[in-house]
Amino acid sequence: MKKIKLICLFVLLSFLSFAQGNIKQQAIAVLKKQSLTEADWAMQQSPITVTAESSPRSAGGKHDFFSEADYFWPNPANPDGPYINRDGETNPNNFVAHRKAMIRFSQVIGALASAYQLTGDEKYVKQAIIHLKAWFVDPATLMNPNLSFAQAVKGSSTGRSWGIIDTIHFMEVAQGILVMQKAKSFDQQTLKSIKKWFADYMLWLDTSKNGVAEKLSKNNHSACWVMQVASFAKLCNDQVMMDSLCLRYKNVLLPLQMATDGSFPLELARTKAYGYSIFNLDAMTMICQILSTPKDNLWQYATADGKSIEKGIKYLYPFIADKNKWTLKPDVMYWENWPVAQPFLLFGANTYHNQSWFNTWKSLDLKPTVEEVIRNVPIRHPLIWL
Repeated sequence: MKKIKLICLFVLLSFLSFAQGNIKQQAIAVLKKQSLTEADWAMQQSPITVTAESSPRSAGGKHDFFSEADYFWPNPANPDGPYINRDGETNPNNFVAHRKAMIRFSQVIGALASAYQLTGDEKYVKQAIIHLKAWFVDPATLMNPNLSFAQAVKGSSTGRSWGIIDTIHFMEVAQGILVMQKAKSFDQQTLKSIKKWFADYMLWLDTSKNGVAEKLSKNNHSACWVMQVASFAKLCNDQVMMDSLCLRYKNVLLPLQMATDGSFPLELARTKAYGYSIFNLDAMTMICQILSTPKDNLWQYATADGKSIEKGIKYLYPFIADKNKWTLKPDVMYWENWPVAQPFLLFGANTYHNQSWFNTWKSLDLKPTVEEVIRNVPIRHPLIWL
């Protein structure tokens, strides 16, 4: 009987391994052509860092990342006074050059790393190093490892904790480095300097006033803090940090943000409840994808009252497969642009062997072009994460 049980267990594990591999192979088949085409584009690009353009409204210097709070506008009653909040409504006159440069950088590195993973051709690594040096090593063009001046508000703040969410677009840079770091053309001194930059940035995220405030926030911002720090800690092999983030996911994020039905009430209360629910689920999913190990598998973790990432996906999936089923008001902006090929669908399908989730993922827009959508989907090169 014991022998039969062992055989059954072996067969089950073999099936699950095959199913997971099958989803990965399907994803490669779907994305390979697009990935190589995007890499051809990336091979032609020159670096653009934060030093390429500045704003007179920034309180920082040439090397400091600067952005402005999305939902703040001039006050009609006091046009020259401090800006006022209009939740969910993006001000089109904000300074966004640094954010765009960072997103472009993530697209370049994500594309080159994907192509290197698919082909093994080191030309992609050599091109990536040019961009990585510009952002993290070259004294003339590098970005300072902090976000002290992000999401400023005219008349009231030179930089706010909420702005830290902008560097979720460094995640695919960090993951791309992990994919390429063992290439012969990736010199160790450059790699050491880059990892030092990320270690310095992690220290700022974990100790600065704005960093701590973002960590302790209550909605998608705190999830995105954990998500990006997890990515950077993995690059730097900071096991102490990764262990602390696993605990934070289990003891803070999941129990405090998710309801027992799998929804995120704090996101449902927003004027863009649909988009924010998707965004937060993507963030929670990526935390599981980055931090899970055989010994500590966050994909399988559930709280005492049954909250889990699987329940979160099962809650939102019907509204992704058919948006007409959404019971709340449409989002005040970008309602027509969601969903796209959301990461939680692919990584959830890969983990739980769910072909329906994968089929929905591949049927959606795999390469969105709307800026606001791109900004809220930091994982656009999923092959480097599988």
